[in-house]
Amino acid sequence: MKGIILAGGTGSRLYPVTKAINKHLLHLYNKPLIYYSLSVLFLSKIKKILIIVNRNDYNQFYQLLGDGKKFGVNFEYAFQDEPNGIAEAFIIGKKFIGDDSTCLVLGDNIFFGQGFLDKLINAKKNIKKIKNSSTIFAYKVNNPKEYGIVEFDNKNKAIRISEKPKNPKSNFAITGLYFYSNCVTKKINKIKKSKRNELEISDVNKIYLKENKLYVEDFGRGFGWFDAGTFNGLKNASSYIEMIEKRQNLMIGCLEEIACRNKWITKEQLMKIGLKHKNSEYGKYLIDISKKI
Repeated sequence: MKGIILAGGTGSRLYPVTKAINKHLLHLYNKPLIYYSLSVLFLSKIKKILIIVNRNDYNQFYQLLGDGKKFGVNFEYAFQDEPNGIAEAFIIGKKFIGDDSTCLVLGDNIFFGQGFLDKLINAKKNIKKIKNSSTIFAYKVNNPKEYGIVEFDNKNKAIRISEKPKNPKSNFAITGLYFYSNCVTKKINKIKKSKRNELEISDVNKIYLKENKLYVEDFGRGFGWFDAGTFNGLKNASSYIEMIEKRQNLMIGCLEEIACRNKWITKEQLMKIGLKHKNSEYGKYLIDISKKI
């Protein structure tokens, strides 16, 4: 399986801050925002990752992340020159995906909670086990009229998808995390641009739904999901991450730690990175955690 992070866009909801910097490079508490979405792919043990960015922001992303070797993975970059929708990722990334299945995660979504790793593993297994299937992730919200909503049965099979429904029959919002079988690169050719002049990811999901191959993982009670694409989202997610990290003395979205636990880099390499940045709290954490892994 390969991973794709969509980190382009104009960040219009965060103007004027994003006039000079891509929103995915903004800090969310103590790490760049994109670290958190990358950590989802790392936890899924996906090592080949395509990062889709604006052409003008490429140098900044590469300066931050490089080619991935320092994490024991491989990063490739591609460009989304116009805001043509989330689903365009499968057109841009078609060659990268090749014959593999793929996991798409939006660069401004934050996920954290008990059992998350198990849900990621289940989603990967389902894609392997059920031919031409897909899995989306749902989160219960109290304002379903503001989201894309999914209804599903007791076997976690999707029944209906509604985009910002006036009379929602479900409180489960569709989050920015999707697992797709390889046929997604063909299904993308079946959809047309919406009234917003975008290729909508919901239209891709509806194709799987019609084929009875769309499954849902419910994050459940106590889980944390944030859309950090707004000022309130950034603030709330930062406060949440800060609270969890200070109480548990463990970092969320620490790429080097996950890479070491995955045995992609050694404890010695982890220590070396920590020593290089020993004047920062992040570096001190890497030094400390390298002694405990």
